[in-house]
Amino acid sequence: MLSTEDMDRAVGFYRDLLGGTETYRFPEGEPPVFLALRLGESEVGLGAIGASAPLHGQPQRPAQGHRIELCVYVDDVDATVERLRAAGVPILVEPVDQAWGERVAYVADPDGNLLMLTR
Repeated sequence: MLSTEDMDRAVGFYRDLLGGTETYRFPEGEPPVFLALRLGESEVGLGAIGASAPLHGQPQRPAQGHRIELCVYVDDVDATVERLRAAGVPILVEPVDQAWGERVAYVADPDGNLLMLTR
């Protein structure tokens, strides 16, 4: 689960730009406090910072620096990067073929989390 300060921006990124399919929403209707999205064979949860007290009792905060890195498999790395670029998403590393046979690029989500897009 990723914490976000702006649920609309996070949903716009993971659902609308990366093609995630909503699998769960709480509460029903708008705005959600928690939303789960399927991306290929994986699922990511988005939780709104400050919407309620976290169960773990630790303060929530947006990511600072390189805390996590998500790997998202896409059908076409280059086309996905161009779609994200057109939407104003920061492209950190342009698509490049790797020695292990995958093509990868890096982007940042609206909360600054790193995403490795690969095929």
